[in-house]
Amino acid sequence: MNELITRISESVGIDAETAQKAVGAILAFLEREGPADKVKEMLAAVPGAQELISMAPADGMLSMGGVMGLGQKLMGMGMGMGEISGVAKETIGYARENGSSEAIDEIIASIPGLSQFV
Repeated sequence: MNELITRISESVGIDAETAQKAVGAILAFLEREGPADKVKEMLAAVPGAQELISMAPADGMLSMGGVMGLGQKLMGMGMGMGEISGVAKETIGYARENGSSEAIDEIIASIPGLSQFV
């Protein structure tokens, strides 16, 4: 987990706490929206994934769903579109590097609108 968070902090330019919450929000979204078996495989490739998910901010009462809802949550954390895209790409890239490339392709294909951010 520390390796991914450090990587995101350095490449995207956000602090570690924001990076942890953002990655947690992304992983929680994928867990909720993606095919369960493929997401399980992907989460296994990200050390500390469940801990990161537990750090994600809770959904607000007026939160919208889907990719737009995730974007809304991340913007609510003070992130801009470039930072959101950077965190998403680094998170997905890290999971790919750790052996779940095929699962990630299937997850991305199964969630409408996700491919434009990763």
